[in-house]
Amino acid sequence: MKLIDLVEASAARLAGAGVAFGHGTANAFDEAAWLVLWQLGLPIDNLDSVAAMSVSPQQIDSVNELVTERINSRKPAAYLTREAWLQGVPFYVDERAIVPRSFIAELLAEGTIDPWLSDQTRRVLDLCTGNGSLAVLAAMAYPDVQVDAADISKDALEIARINVAKHGLADRIRLVESDGLAQLQGPYDLVLCNPPYVNARSMAALPEEFRAEPALALAGGADGMDFVRALLRDAPTRMSSGAVLVLEIGNERGHFERAFPRLPCVWLETSAGADQVLLLTRQDMAHA
Repeated sequence: MKLIDLVEASAARLAGAGVAFGHGTANAFDEAAWLVLWQLGLPIDNLDSVAAMSVSPQQIDSVNELVTERINSRKPAAYLTREAWLQGVPFYVDERAIVPRSFIAELLAEGTIDPWLSDQTRRVLDLCTGNGSLAVLAAMAYPDVQVDAADISKDALEIARINVAKHGLADRIRLVESDGLAQLQGPYDLVLCNPPYVNARSMAALPEEFRAEPALALAGGADGMDFVRALLRDAPTRMSSGAVLVLEIGNERGHFERAFPRLPCVWLETSAGADQVLLLTRQDMAHA
């Protein structure tokens, strides 16, 4: 059997089992390729170069066992591989933190936020940091900044500490246990936040893969805006005069606009469209 045949067979099993995607892949083929390549110790970003490789019966068995575990456990693949990738950067992850997938990562890598920044941008906050991926990507994107990476979860911060060390950024990223902004003084020039924003009805309908993640990092109350309300109320007191907030709200734009009907904001284009991430200046938040 060729490796590509094993990928296709694994994809058919995943699709037939009705597993849910959205933790780094969007379809059965991509998830199967990830699992096969990872299990066989091959680079996960270059399937074409090994597609024609022959696989042994033992390799087939090991892949089949991993795919079976993915199907039976309904855990995201990243929890099985203990690895997730954002913008080509690898991060450790396990069940103590949600699988990183923020669209803010795209904006950092592509420089979309840069027009709102200046040579005075020195202090960055990654609020609700989870496994620390956005803090790491921000430190990589802006070599002259210091980053505070904050989360209410001690468990998540343990994961973030692994990733900060993994990428050699312990001298530029400070980890802070904080309930929202409570333990953060600022002033910050840039605030990044991918908060819990899933509304109660959507939480009740989540596939098992998403239920495997910490609910604390997902659930945002009845309309998904509980954390966001407190953030927009308190953030200006922790921001410098020219600071901006980049906020991810997923599929909750309708709830956001109903909660903040007078709030001027800029919706930023991502691979998922222009209604997932927004930008606010400190002055904008006076209208919240």
